[in-house]
Amino acid sequence: MDNVSLVRIFTLSGINETMNNRIAIFSITLLYYCVILFLNISLMMIIIIDENLHEPMYILLCSFCINGLYGTTGFYPKFLIDVLSSSQEISYEGCLLQAFIVHSFACCDLSILAVMAYDRYLAICRPLHYHSFMTKRRLSQLVCFSWLTPFCIVSINIVLTSRLKLCGTNIQKLFCVNWIIVKFACSDTDTVSSNIISYATIFIYVSHGFFIIWTYMHLIRTCVRSKDDRVKFMQTCVPHLVSLITFLVVIVFDLMYMRFGSTDLPQSLQNFIAIEFLLIPPVMNPLIYGFKMTKIRNRILGLVYVERK
Repeated sequence: MDNVSLVRIFTLSGINETMNNRIAIFSITLLYYCVILFLNISLMMIIIIDENLHEPMYILLCSFCINGLYGTTGFYPKFLIDVLSSSQEISYEGCLLQAFIVHSFACCDLSILAVMAYDRYLAICRPLHYHSFMTKRRLSQLVCFSWLTPFCIVSINIVLTSRLKLCGTNIQKLFCVNWIIVKFACSDTDTVSSNIISYATIFIYVSHGFFIIWTYMHLIRTCVRSKDDRVKFMQTCVPHLVSLITFLVVIVFDLMYMRFGSTDLPQSLQNFIAIEFLLIPPVMNPLIYGFKMTKIRNRILGLVYVERK
C-alpha cells in the first residue's frame, strides 16, 4: 500500500465548546490580535526609522517582532474564521502548513533568544572586542541562523509527516500540531523516521537552552564585579531574561500537558493551555522591550510628546 495519507480534511473539535459565545470570543480575539499587530509593528517601525537604533541588539529585537507577527498570523486569522463558521474544518495541506508555522515560530523564538544572549555576552563580557566580533556580516549570519535552522528542521518534520498514512481526522485542539497528526498514523505505518527527527529537534533546542544558561553564567559573574555592567545588565538583559523565562514556562507547560496532561479538564481550559505561547509572548515582548530599554522608551516618549504639542 502506498505510504501516503488519504485524509483530505481535518476537524478542529477543540473549538466546539466556544460556540455558545462566538460573538464575544470573536470580538475579544480580534481586538487582541489587533493589539499584537499594533505593538509589534510599532516597535519595528521605531527601530527601522530611528538610525540611532540600527545596532545589533535592536535589529535582533526587530527580528523577534517579525517572528511574533509570523507565528500569530498562522493562528488568529484561521481561528477567527472558525469561530464564525458552522463547521471547523481545515484541509490536509492547510493543516500541515499551520503546523509548520506554529512549530517554526516557537523554534525561531528560542533561536533568536539564543542569538540575543550571545550578543549580550559579547557586549558585557567582551566589550573591547564587541565591534570586531559583531560585524554586519556576522549579524546577518546570526539572523539567518535564527530563521533558517528552525525552518529546515521543521520542514523535515513536516515532510516526513506528509508521507504517513493516516487513520484519524479529529484534532481536539484549536489548531494543527505536528505530533497529533503523527499520532493519527495507521498501525501499519512506519513512524521511526518522524520520531528520530523529533528527538533530534528536542536535542538541538535543549542545546540552545544550555548555551543561554552558559552565557548568563558569564554575564552574572562579570556584572557582579562592575557597577556599570550591572546597570547595562538591568537595562538590556532583564527584558531578554523575562522574555526567555516567559517563553520557556509557556512552552514547557504546554509540552508537558500534551504528553502527560489529563483530558478530564474542561475543553476551554485545555484550549487556553494550548495557545498560551501564542497569547502571552507576542504582547508581552514588545511591551517589556519598549518600556525597559532606554533608547526605545525615550523614542516612544519623544513621539508622544510631539503628538501632544
